[in-house]
Amino acid sequence: MANIAILGSGGFGLALAVLCHNRGHKVCVWSKFQDEIDTIKRAGELKAKLPGVVIPKDIELSTDISCVKGKDIAVIGIPSAFVRSVCEDAAPFVDEKTVIVSTTKGLEDKSLKRMTEVVSECMPKNTVVALTGPSHAEEIARGIPTLVVAACKDLSVAEHIQSELSSDTFRIYTSEDVIGCEIGGALKNIIALAAGICDGMGYGDNTKAALMTRGMSEIRRLGVTLGGKSETFSGLTGIGDLIVTCTSMHSRNRRAGILIGQGVAPDEAIRRVGTVEGYYCAKTAYELSKRVGVEMPITQQLHNVLENGKDATESLKELMLRPYVSE
Repeated sequence: MANIAILGSGGFGLALAVLCHNRGHKVCVWSKFQDEIDTIKRAGELKAKLPGVVIPKDIELSTDISCVKGKDIAVIGIPSAFVRSVCEDAAPFVDEKTVIVSTTKGLEDKSLKRMTEVVSECMPKNTVVALTGPSHAEEIARGIPTLVVAACKDLSVAEHIQSELSSDTFRIYTSEDVIGCEIGGALKNIIALAAGICDGMGYGDNTKAALMTRGMSEIRRLGVTLGGKSETFSGLTGIGDLIVTCTSMHSRNRRAGILIGQGVAPDEAIRRVGTVEGYYCAKTAYELSKRVGVEMPITQQLHNVLENGKDATESLKELMLRPYVSE
């Protein structure tokens, strides 16, 4: 039995808490928000984030970040915008032996760094693993079969997480390609947001299939340029995560995109849906692509729609009329 802290009481954090509890581990969930902790204690669930999923009473709930002390594993399950600040707060209490598992999919604003890079800067003595892949919290918590990847430069640590967290409904593969796995997980949110916009505008399956395929092409180009392996983007953390996020109504990125495609202003769509990582990642990925000299036309057009108020119909037209090339 492992002693595990989950940092974040959102849907994914709670889903992993239930998963770890069902595996027989001792689990503590930390939240910055006392009202969420009180709601879970009172109702036995958090309807706003994970409706219908019972949170076992023997899962410890805390708003004290020092609860990470003495843990074997600490799982980070919070939005990318808050990863650095939470890790800085937690760092003084984290033991050197604690394995940090990052489940956040995104790039940090301004620094343009991947989440494991951010975590490692805050906790330089700890080994950090990226846990990523096609994994909606709503399905993990309900025991729907899910396959993900634990990526770490030290493969033995990835195998340790694989052994501790895998179950008959949650299968973990391992990889040493942290860059590829994280870039795939972060940038698929951009394409899913674009796919939602196309859905909201009334376009069909042909459009979405083309968008997903060409979207993965530019994700792969960026990932390989940064040092990721090309084959990673054909796996769970690449095409697998892209498929689930572009096609499911569990996806906040797709839902926000649908609203934008229907004419709702981007900031209002985000307000209605909640955390939409693709909204923030479109800007950071565009800046990163410029920094390393990688052409990413879909990302660029989405950035223009979200940040510069460009009409989505005009953006699609420009993509369709780009110079003709061989695939």
